[in-house]
Amino acid sequence: MSRILVVEDEAAIRRVLVKILSEENDSYIVEEAEDGLRGIESIKDNDYDLVLCDIKMPKMDGVEVLEAAKKIKPEIPFIMISGHGDLETAVGTMRSGAFDYISKPPDLNRLLTAVRNALDRKELVVANKILKKKVSKNYEMVGDSDEISAIKDIIEKVAPTDARVLITGSNGTGKELVAHWVHEKSQRSSAPFIEVNCAAIPSELIESELFGHVKGAFTSAVKDRAGKFEAANKGTIFLDEIGDMSLSAQAKVLRALQENKISRVGTDKDIKVDVRVVAATNKDLKKEISEGNFREDLYHRLAVILIKVPSLNDRRDDIPILIEHFAKKIASEHGNAPKKFSDKAVKLLKSYDWTGNIRELRNVVERLIILGNSEVSDADVKSFASK
Repeated sequence: MSRILVVEDEAAIRRVLVKILSEENDSYIVEEAEDGLRGIESIKDNDYDLVLCDIKMPKMDGVEVLEAAKKIKPEIPFIMISGHGDLETAVGTMRSGAFDYISKPPDLNRLLTAVRNALDRKELVVANKILKKKVSKNYEMVGDSDEISAIKDIIEKVAPTDARVLITGSNGTGKELVAHWVHEKSQRSSAPFIEVNCAAIPSELIESELFGHVKGAFTSAVKDRAGKFEAANKGTIFLDEIGDMSLSAQAKVLRALQENKISRVGTDKDIKVDVRVVAATNKDLKKEISEGNFREDLYHRLAVILIKVPSLNDRRDDIPILIEHFAKKIASEHGNAPKKFSDKAVKLLKSYDWTGNIRELRNVVERLIILGNSEVSDADVKSFASK
């Protein structure tokens, strides 16, 4: 159920808006406020998924309502309702955080499209907030080897800028961790971080996933849908495994980077976006370019800053620290006290060939904690590490 508040001092328009929204979708719970002060009181006392707010109102105008609401509950999207003379002000509210605006009298299709898009964005923002609460625990950059220290230094320098970053490295090395750190240390950290695994999405769906689509664009497109670029507006989009992206999608991504515009599948209408792009790949993109699988112009747009994440075999000095880190984390997840690893066990694990990198080490540590003795020994490693 989506809870919507309509803040409008003209009773006739307020009733029309409530009627339109209530009849459009029976999952919409629509409430009313006849002026800005009542609107702010309702926002303080209730959780809304969307607010439609008139601009010209007595006691407290819509701009003041928007600014006050953003301080109380900044995640609520606002659609401003503007009269003809308020159009310039309505456009200005977009800079203050409004999601969209509609003119009086409201056009039915324009209104419903704006509402659906705002609710879609709200869902993504909420999901992103939940993810951000877990970031500090799930994306710690553990290690003090020269290789990891160098990456940390690069991140400290590049994160505060809007420079695009291309992260390379084998599977399991922690490329997504680097991407999260770039976002968390940037000026966009309070905005969404939207992750897209380009290898996991079928090529025929990747454009819709990235750029959205309009109703009827293809058989299963039963309603307008915002894409990941719109969801990441003002924030960061992480294009993981970008080397697997189709050439047609690459062309659209290139346009988005060049012009800060995207268009949904099924329409030529431009939508402006302000998105920082961080990409990652386990492929040799220069080789992919020579084989005609990746656009050279896109590569140069993405690779403003290159960060190569080393394999675990190239940072063996970090293995003892990583073992201790994973042992504590896994014990916490299982509700147990962390097990210790003997010096011989750690030395043996340092000698292994870690083809699966950090991900493989984490799995082995968990296996040893579950199956090993109270202190994990080298004998446990030989029995259960499966190397």
